[in-house]
Amino acid sequence: MKTTNYMEQSEENILHTYNRYPIVLERGEGVYLYDADNKKYLDFAAGIAVNALGYAHPAYTKALQDQMEKLIHISNLYYNIPMMEAGKKVIEASGMAKVFFTNSGTEAIEGALKAAKKYAFSRDGHAGHSIIAMNHSFHGRSVGALSVTGTAHYREPFEPLMGNVKFADFNVLDSVKALVDDTTCAVILEPVQGEGGIYPASQDFLEGLRRLCDEKDILLIFDEIQCGMGRTGDYFAWQGYGVKPDIMTCAKALGGGFPVGAFVLNEKAAAASLKPGDHGTTYGGNPLACTAVSQIFDIFAQEQLVEHVQELSPYLEKRLDELAAEFSCIKARRGKGFMQGLELDGVPVGDVINRAMENGLLVISAGANVLRLVPPLIIEKTHIDEMTEKLRNSLK
Repeated sequence: MKTTNYMEQSEENILHTYNRYPIVLERGEGVYLYDADNKKYLDFAAGIAVNALGYAHPAYTKALQDQMEKLIHISNLYYNIPMMEAGKKVIEASGMAKVFFTNSGTEAIEGALKAAKKYAFSRDGHAGHSIIAMNHSFHGRSVGALSVTGTAHYREPFEPLMGNVKFADFNVLDSVKALVDDTTCAVILEPVQGEGGIYPASQDFLEGLRRLCDEKDILLIFDEIQCGMGRTGDYFAWQGYGVKPDIMTCAKALGGGFPVGAFVLNEKAAAASLKPGDHGTTYGGNPLACTAVSQIFDIFAQEQLVEHVQELSPYLEKRLDELAAEFSCIKARRGKGFMQGLELDGVPVGDVINRAMENGLLVISAGANVLRLVPPLIIEKTHIDEMTEKLRNSLK
């Protein structure tokens, strides 16, 4: 079999830091993927909430092909047109002030943390500030991003990490207030926790954080890497709450599959934080990556994908609620828009994922016992129905 040969060759050469599922994906079309043996899969994982347009979208593909023939990389020593165009569209969609393009979500988090520290340094005239993050959060794998990731088993092998980080309880405002002191420069959280188990923030919690940060001149950072770019029914999840951050990070669907991230600042944070020489990147904002970003925003607008998510989300929730009512092993459904989780009880989530894969459906996990569904934003009702039947058969 082709698959076995490819897997063996990969294990010979690639560092084993992932326990991959035993399939070799070779091509995609629309919301379907095909493996090396030509088996077809309905994709409700989307490259971990990345492939908003699914696969082989003609306009997206052509835009990248055309840009590759012009210019791929020049560094940030020079201006480039795609970065200008992409930056304008990010600012228009977010209503923020300034954007810095990175290569990944983790790098976006690093930049956001540096901006917050520099803001406090400019304000107070000294370093040594602290950051409040959330328990069960996930922000990335680098040292800085790990330092604000609120799950101990991710951090422990790599300690000591960045100091002066305190962890509060998600959706418990008093737990944040108890940690605030004169050294606090930022509060960082995901408006919808992803890896922690698909937990949306409450309205009161986000509004309370905004008031607290305003009172104390603390920067509020929202990690929109997974929940942003239309996934919850708004361009960014915080827009659905009406609570605007000082700094926002995004990545994943921002490039539609091309590796790119960004951190975005409001006027206050931009004016008093990072200056020339404070931060940089060789590849960030390169013409090819920014062409991907620019094209994503164009296609979102042309195909009204944010509105599409708003329209179909109740139907997706309805079908998942039907499964929850049918199977006692589903303890709860939660989520927003096309970012949904089914909490399982008494059934290993890995077993359900493997059964689903056998039935031609790709789903993934979040936390220890949550089945995560983060499909391409282009799915239709027929795909939701197909997913429901395949998942029903898998749960049986």
